[in-house]
Amino acid sequence: MNNDKLTINVEILGKEYQVSCAPDEVDQLTASANLLNRKMQEIRSTGKVVGLDRVAVMASLNMASELLALRSQNTSAQSGQDQRVEKMADKIRSALSEHKQLHL
Repeated sequence: MNNDKLTINVEILGKEYQVSCAPDEVDQLTASANLLNRKMQEIRSTGKVVGLDRVAVMASLNMASELLALRSQNTSAQSGQDQRVEKMADKIRSALSEHKQLHL
């Protein structure tokens, strides 16, 4: 594994930040910074939240809430898939059992 780090510049609310990351993480980091920038711009544009730190906290809370909702949806979907796979496995076991009984 390559331990070399790159330093890239990202811009959030007009301020430039230097961030180090692995070469294979540059696209993900850039996309993350762009998403954060958009969320912070949305919050700032409402005029209801004053101060960069408060805008950042509100954007972080909103994004964390979205992440938790997606994780919950994913867990529910995975549970449903697990149940369907188990039902199919039961059907296969049953069919194989019947097939073995026919040969006896």
